[in-house]
Amino acid sequence: MAIDSMGETMDKSTGKSMDKKMKDQEYMQLALELAQKGLGKVNPNPLVGAVIVKDQRIIGQGFHETYAGPHAEPNAFSSCMEDCEGATLYVTLEPCCHHGKTPPCTDLIIKNKISRVIIGTQDPNPLVAGMGIKMLKENGITVEIGVLEKECTQLNSVFFHYIQTKTPFVAMKYAMTLDGKIATYSGQSKWITGIHTREHVHLLRHTYTAIMVGVDTVIMDDPALTCRLKEGAGLDPVRIVCDTMLRIPLSSKLVQTAKEIPTYIACCCEDDEKMNKLADSGCQILQTRKEEGHVSLPHLMNILHNKTIDCILLEGGATLNFSALKSGIVNKVYAYIAPKLFGGENAKTPVGGKGISDLETAFSLGNRRLTIFGEDILLEYDVRR
Repeated sequence: MAIDSMGETMDKSTGKSMDKKMKDQEYMQLALELAQKGLGKVNPNPLVGAVIVKDQRIIGQGFHETYAGPHAEPNAFSSCMEDCEGATLYVTLEPCCHHGKTPPCTDLIIKNKISRVIIGTQDPNPLVAGMGIKMLKENGITVEIGVLEKECTQLNSVFFHYIQTKTPFVAMKYAMTLDGKIATYSGQSKWITGIHTREHVHLLRHTYTAIMVGVDTVIMDDPALTCRLKEGAGLDPVRIVCDTMLRIPLSSKLVQTAKEIPTYIACCCEDDEKMNKLADSGCQILQTRKEEGHVSLPHLMNILHNKTIDCILLEGGATLNFSALKSGIVNKVYAYIAPKLFGGENAKTPVGGKGISDLETAFSLGNRRLTIFGEDILLEYDVRR
């Protein structure tokens, strides 16, 4: 820290007054909050928020509201009731500079004579990737990058993963008792957690593009796998069933509603008669390679990426959970823990399969986040590679 000749506290690392730095962070925080309003509505596009400030007043703000709709910047400009010349634009992600479903945001920024653009983080999309910043600078606009960068990057962890790996971001979710059981020894599992926890699960279903289960879950529970939030109406996730030998019942809720909600059945089977019946019901069959006698999950991820599935909530049961972890497709874990004890040597745990042979091969987790829902606890972790 240092004090300049005007008496302002200076940050030596940036050469910027601390008051100005704090203001930049405040405006970027508002942009982050705006961006989050697009959750579940813009996939596979990123979440973006924008704030326009002139003479220390907010004169415009907006966010990316719907897929294929206007980006955050044009929405912010359209909300302005006065001239933007000389103003500062705060945006959580580097403005786009290419023609896609909408015109380049950089053109609009230049047209509105913005003098300064503060960017949370750069866009990893090869169509942008620094070129938006370059275009702004070439037009005489001051550009600063990295304000609340960690938060802006975390906001779009799904988008960054999808763009950089060309595979969907996969989050494994399960609810268990304090002694690690997902059902009693007789198979009962409804309901382990309380109502507030279950509401949060439906928020996740609203947020993630797709939900994936194994066929045993369909046979045992006959789930609908829909989002039951009022604001999630019409935004049910795509349903994906891993079903190596096409054992899914034609009478199941998933098959019966496949014409209403996109439903994919991933298999390694050539039962033409069953495939035709499923197709007639509206299901889409995805043929994958076979791996250890089952659907190849890495191959399935490649197929789903090509269908613009950017993120998947895995509610697959113990067997599929282990296979997913073992195959390396899981990026995040949501573990809901209820204050109950089931006991039972044969009661299922969240991760089944063969398991690991020694501690060194354990699946490692990090970056813990904890949330409390009534008497229940949610632990979120990132999977370490």
